[in-house]
Amino acid sequence: MNRTAIGCMTGTSLDGLDVACVEISGKGLALQARFMKGVSRPFADLSKPLRLLAQQQPTTAGDLARLMHAFAALHIRGVRDAMAAASITRCDLICVHGQTVFHNPPHSWQLFQPAPLAAAIAAPVCYDLRQADLTAGGQGAPITPLADWIFFRSDSRTRAVINLGGFCNITRLPAGAGPELLAARDVCACNQVLDAVARIVLDRPFDDGGRAAASGQPHPGATSDIAEALSAQAQASGRALGTGDELYDFAQRWRGRITPADIAASAATAVANTIAKACEGVDELILAGGGVKNAALVSALSAAATKLDPRVTVRPCSDLGIPCEMREAACFAVLGVLCQDHVPITLPQVTGCATPAPLSGCWCPAPIGTPN
Repeated sequence: MNRTAIGCMTGTSLDGLDVACVEISGKGLALQARFMKGVSRPFADLSKPLRLLAQQQPTTAGDLARLMHAFAALHIRGVRDAMAAASITRCDLICVHGQTVFHNPPHSWQLFQPAPLAAAIAAPVCYDLRQADLTAGGQGAPITPLADWIFFRSDSRTRAVINLGGFCNITRLPAGAGPELLAARDVCACNQVLDAVARIVLDRPFDDGGRAAASGQPHPGATSDIAEALSAQAQASGRALGTGDELYDFAQRWRGRITPADIAASAATAVANTIAKACEGVDELILAGGGVKNAALVSALSAAATKLDPRVTVRPCSDLGIPCEMREAACFAVLGVLCQDHVPITLPQVTGCATPAPLSGCWCPAPIGTPN
């Protein structure tokens, strides 16, 4: 019997909520997943308080309670809209990432209040997926590799699934390999840096389509400056899930020395070069995340990757049936199903957790008496 799972993702870019409906056939690691429909909903008034919280700014218990209530309400609206888009009236489970407001292993917090969502949709909610891995000595991240394997593996080509989100992380899928051979890691800040540049030098929340960066020329000094900052951040923090604010100073240093467009181009080039170096030895780069909409970033990444290996191909994950902005939400739907099937979702060789990996996820059941 097939199941319908819904995944909800809010990333470190703090720009909105992605919700994906996924049809599941089979169980455990033998399951097959098909993306149905998805929707994205902006944070609007939630963006500022969530950003301040992630920046460790003080708040009150009352303000935090109200923020969590509003955040849950956003998820309710998003899930209802996604179900309407998929023409479904019920689902078997909802899996929610929550908003990362602090991450410094073994301490981490993905903010979410599940009870309102479980009650409103009449479905069980799986949440807090990182804590079990952290408790078992892992980093709690990356968390999507097993779902990437289910969606994107190939018998003949080694693939790297690249999430161009607030932070970039990659999942390496060796050709024909099982989960025990998967590799994954966080690479560097991505959209966080590009959006910070847009706010500082363009006076915009983001560089729409990468147009400003595309109109500029990367400056060698500025490109090297941000590349060094990206490398230092990765070495200092390991798996990075925080705000990345320590990288923003470079935009201020170069402001007034080169044009805003050149600063944007330098940042995009530095991020692209860092990602390409992390993907050496693969046959195919599968791009996902909001950064795919940044044409300057994608162009720079394609150029950097093919310079390292002319045979490599670069394509969006939409070519494989999942819209680029929906990949993480769809992965969380699959992770929720794996949790329901009592399959560990993290991999010791990826997160550093103890072997065998622990079962993950907390559950908030649907209210008594509901159909689910």
